[in-house]
Amino acid sequence: MTTPTAPSHTPPAATTTSPPRARRRWLGPLLLRLHFYAGVFVGPFIVVAAISGGLYALTPQIERVVYAHELTAASPDAAALPLADQVVAAREHVGQDETLVAVRPAPGPGATTRVMFAGTDLGPSETRAVFVDPGTAEVRGELTTYGTSGALPLRTWIDQLHRSLHLGDPGRLYSELAASWLGIIALSGLAMWVVQFRRTRRRRDMLRPGTGRTPYARSRSRHLAVGIWVMAGALFLSATGITWSQHGGANVTDLRGALGWSTPAVSTALDGGGDGAGDEHAGHTAAVTPSVSSGTYAPGAFDSVLSVAQEVNVNTGLVEIRPPAEPGTAWVVQEIQRSYPTEVDAVAIDGTTMQVTDRVDFAEFGLIAKLARWGIDLHMGSMFGLPHQIVLLLLAVGIVAMVVWGYTMWWQRRPTRTQHRPGAPPARGVLRQVPWWGTVAVLAVAAAVGLFLPLLGVTLAAFLLVDLLLAWVGRRRDASRRRAAGLEVGA
Repeated sequence: MTTPTAPSHTPPAATTTSPPRARRRWLGPLLLRLHFYAGVFVGPFIVVAAISGGLYALTPQIERVVYAHELTAASPDAAALPLADQVVAAREHVGQDETLVAVRPAPGPGATTRVMFAGTDLGPSETRAVFVDPGTAEVRGELTTYGTSGALPLRTWIDQLHRSLHLGDPGRLYSELAASWLGIIALSGLAMWVVQFRRTRRRRDMLRPGTGRTPYARSRSRHLAVGIWVMAGALFLSATGITWSQHGGANVTDLRGALGWSTPAVSTALDGGGDGAGDEHAGHTAAVTPSVSSGTYAPGAFDSVLSVAQEVNVNTGLVEIRPPAEPGTAWVVQEIQRSYPTEVDAVAIDGTTMQVTDRVDFAEFGLIAKLARWGIDLHMGSMFGLPHQIVLLLLAVGIVAMVVWGYTMWWQRRPTRTQHRPGAPPARGVLRQVPWWGTVAVLAVAAAVGLFLPLLGVTLAAFLLVDLLLAWVGRRRDASRRRAAGLEVGA
């Protein structure tokens, strides 16, 4: 009897191929690490810029309360006197030796006229403004004003806080850092938000703040939800703020000039006669002969040039009249209305012949020049009145809240509740996980950013170097711990 043999089970041949390596995710961790560094180190600058910017948006209403006496005419129903009488009253108030640089007629009933003088004790872009009641020529007071906006001392103080922390040009580095990194933080946060939004099933929780079972989850929910709602505004404030910055702003100006996108400016050069438009107004008013060297002008000249300008392209109450800055130059009458619709037309007038020598109309600005004008005015809150100002204030509050919740999350990530130290940061050494082509792309972007926005480029390079250094230190520490553990086992 034959014993059946058991079926042979030949083991399968061992495979020689290893399982595919999981594809490393490096872009998300890199953005998270960059977002973390920027939030920790630049967050305080962003908070100061947001708070001061929100306050600045409300300064027009505050000014009308604080400086009500200077800004309000005592006789609002009286007919306005000629500008000549108002200029004479202002000059008698300050003395004949002061240099008159501009006059801003009262923009409407109940407002005062500003007669503006230069001063050796004033800072750049500052003037000494004498406020005159247009109905009686009574001097209502004098204040220092700043810039084209005519900011009074309180608004100027807030503006300089927002611009430079009252530290002059060195302080402007803070605002450039805040404006530049606000955009980077917003874009990196947006990218991470989109990735998580696509992965999560509870997408509504990413749009409404405060959801979550733990304190950290609630802080994170608020940070994410408020961040996405203020995203567009933060990017806009970053882009427009850079145009004012010390280094990046200069590059923006140079780029616009190279591409022919500069804002047109009226020419004050006199070539012996006006253009075709100017000839129509020759002889409409009496010629005047100013004394440029002493900064004094026949008072009637201000009424004369304003009358000519109103027949050309000046049709708003917010106007500034500037006498010739030096011999051989023209008067300038400039609209200064920054609310919508924008009115910034300007006309240059030969004071000896009353001929128009040049004119600039906002309607003829190029698209980029118009966008630049609107961008600045939107940033300052002057386009759409009180609703616009409230939106900027809410945007500032949202940005501050995002930074605060970011720091709260950092604190809540600490290992235990009993250890009073900052929380754990995202994984370091992200750059070591980036493929070669990713490294090239990161370096190319960093170089381009550094050329156009030098301060941002320098700090970005510093963050990347710090990340590499921390990764190297971490590897050395881990290796030391492994060696120490091996020695203990061997013992």
